[in-house]
Amino acid sequence: MTRIMGLDLGSKTIGVAITDPLNMMAQPLETIHRTSLVKDLERLKTIICEYDIGEIVLGNPINMSGTSSENSKSVLLFKDKLTAEINLPVVSWDERLSTQAMQRMLIDADVSRQKRKKVIDKLAAVFILQGYLDYKKMGRK
Repeated sequence: MTRIMGLDLGSKTIGVAITDPLNMMAQPLETIHRTSLVKDLERLKTIICEYDIGEIVLGNPINMSGTSSENSKSVLLFKDKLTAEINLPVVSWDERLSTQAMQRMLIDADVSRQKRKKVIDKLAAVFILQGYLDYKKMGRK
C-alpha cells in the first residue's frame, strides 16, 4: 500500500508529514527550508520515491469566510507546478487554523518558543493530513 504525504506550504518552509504504511495515522517527517522552486520540488520527489507516496494532500489556507486568500492563490500555483512534475494525485485540503491549532497545543504542552519554531510546520502538515485521513474514514462508514 502506498503512503499519503501532507504538505503545509509556507513562504519560507514546507512542513512535510506522511502516513504510516496502513494510511491510518499521520506522522511528522521534516521541514524543508525553501530555497528555490526547483530544489523544493527535487526534495519532494526524493521523499515521494523514498516513502512510496501515492497521493499528496496540500494544505490550502482558505479565508474564514470560505473564500480564497492571497496565500491560497500561491498554494494553488504551487499545486499546478507540483502536479506537472509528478504523476500523482494532489488534493487541496482546507487548512484553516492548522498552524494556530498546533501552536496552541505546543504552548499548552509548555514547549519553548525556540523548539516550537523548529517543529510547527511539520506538525501543521500532520494536522492537515490527519484531517484528510479522518474525512476519508468517515466517508467509508
